Formats: sequence, C-alpha cells, structure tokens
Amino acid sequence: MSTDSPTDGAGAAASVQRLFRNTVVAVSGALSRRDGRVSLSVSGLAYFLLYLAGLRHLGFGPSGYEVSVVSNPLVRAFRQVGPFQWEPIALVVVGPVELLVAPLNMLLGAVLAALVGLNLAVSIVAWRGPSACRLGPGAGAMSGLPGLLSGFACCGPTILLVVGIQASAGLLSLFQWLLPLTVVALLGTLLWVGSRVETAQQVA
Repeated sequence: MSTDSPTDGAGAAASVQRLFRNTVVAVSGALSRRDGRVSLSVSGLAYFLLYLAGLRHLGFGPSGYEVSVVSNPLVRAFRQVGPFQWEPIALVVVGPVELLVAPLNMLLGAVLAALVGLNLAVSIVAWRGPSACRLGPGAGAMSGLPGLLSGFACCGPTILLVVGIQASAGLLSLFQWLLPLTVVALLGTLLWVGSRVETAQQVA
C-alpha cells in the first residue's frame, strides 16, 4: 500500500504558492500600466451598472429627488428574494435615475465587476505587452480569450434581462445559480494567466 510522501505534499504546496504569487505578479504588472487601469475601471464600472440594471435595481423614471428607507433595514437587507438576490432596503432618486439599494446585491455585483475588470485588464495588457506581466511569448494572445469569454459569460444573463428578451422563470433561475460557477471561472482564468508567468529561472 502506497502513501503520499511529505515531500510530495510540500512540492504541491510550493506549486500552489508559486501559482498564486505569479498571478499577483501578472495582475500587478497589468495595473502598473495606464491601459490596464483604464480597462479595469471602464469594464468594471460598466459591468456593475449593467448588473444592477439587470436586477431592475437601476433604471429611469420621472425626474425628481428622493431618498426613502424601509423599516428594519438591517433585518431586511439579509432577506433573500431569490438565489443570490436580497431585498432592497432603500430607494434613491436623483433626477431621472432611480436606484434600489440592496447592499448584498451591490456587494456581489462589485465582486463580479472587479473579477471581470481584472480579467480584461490582464488580458488586454498581456496582448499588447506580454513583458509587462512577465508572460512568455504568445501567452498574451492566448490569455485574452478566456478572460473575454469569462466576462461575456458573466454578463450574458444580465444582458438578456436588459434588452428585454423573454425568458422563463426557470431559465432566469438557472442563470442565477450559475453565479458561483462564473466566479470560479473568473478566478480560474486569473490563475491560468498566473501559470503563464515566467519565473526568474525561465527568463534566465
């Protein structure tokens, strides 16, 4: 009967640590450039707004100014109204813009927006200048595709709602339950890019 040796476990732990360290190098390299920061800001903000609009928490109405809060907001903020959706606790109207404030929905949207933005920022910088992320030759073009696909997959259900395409409740529920898989996909893309970072030994 064979057992894993401590050396094998240590080697696996070292590989995982190196993968995360290389991913940080790739992300830091992308954000050190202006095009990377712009990509993160623009795509992240656009996705966040699109996400809120898809939940019908952001939209347009009669022009006015109003701030109203529900009773027991701390309790109702944690009340779920669907898979990965929570109850709004406030309405903010500024001019024609209406925003339903649901803190947990906004937090989830911000996390997804950050992941989408980071993926696109790293992908664009890796494509335009792989050396900025210490990526090997050809890795820039290869890393762009999964990042873009992950971003579009994440935005897909929200776009479906925004453009008003009719969908069954079951389909929309399925999209909501795909959110954890989307987060895993976006994190996996970043880690995949990290696996393409050249170490000092490889560069030498």
